[in-house]
Amino acid sequence: MRKPFVSRFRKPFVIWCFLAVLSACSTPKPAAPIVDRYNPSEKPPSHYVVVQNDTLFSIAWRYGFDLDRLATANNLDQPYTIFPGQTLILQEASHALVAKPVIPGRPVQTATSKSASRGKNGTAVAPVLTPKVTPTVTPKVVVPKPIVIANDRSPWRWPHSGPIVRRFVAAGQAHKGIDLKGKIGEPVTASKAGVVVYSGSGLVGYGNLLIIKHSENYLSAYGHNRRLLKKEGEQVAAGETIAELGDSGTDIPKLHFEIRKNGKPIDPVTVLPRR
Repeated sequence: MRKPFVSRFRKPFVIWCFLAVLSACSTPKPAAPIVDRYNPSEKPPSHYVVVQNDTLFSIAWRYGFDLDRLATANNLDQPYTIFPGQTLILQEASHALVAKPVIPGRPVQTATSKSASRGKNGTAVAPVLTPKVTPTVTPKVVVPKPIVIANDRSPWRWPHSGPIVRRFVAAGQAHKGIDLKGKIGEPVTASKAGVVVYSGSGLVGYGNLLIIKHSENYLSAYGHNRRLLKKEGEQVAAGETIAELGDSGTDIPKLHFEIRKNGKPIDPVTVLPRR
């Protein structure tokens, strides 16, 4: 007895459906797009409400402000501590705050007697005044770690030897640095000597990010790392290994590298040595 026509094709159909599902599951998902939150063509909001894990530095970086001038506009002293729920003014002061000198206690004239004495002829004599010195309070001075760099004109170094796969874009918010292609785990090195001012993954679009302050004017940033080897506050030398190249939030293993002058992004290629 011959099997019905539909029955003869049932088994191949089931196999075909199984292979189709397996193929769909094995198709890799596209990487999430990398978003640069800084956009100089758009005016930032006038105020910002601090949320958990925010730092004044991360806010300044996000909106392209100079850290010290943003702190001055909000009457914040170092170490620029902020709290969730606090409202900040998003603007830069025209200049940084200059610490006022501490004035020691001055002598204060006080009378030794409430009543005036009288001389031999009965005339009143002014009371004798003796100086009373208030104790001088020596303030506790916190000396910040010095930034190990000669000047802004010291040479920059390439942070990785890989080729550029994406270049700096000046207009809009497309790309405020360059991307250097590499392999997972390869060393990422500091472009200049300085102090690590940020080490973490709290800034959206950068993955594992490390930022170095080189001087009062210049910062450099290293994003999408597999592992960060330096902590905030650590001194680094030019050419020192600071991270391991990775692919956090990217389509391929690469290093995202930025340089900012007074809070504003500049094209790294314009200051890096020619290859």
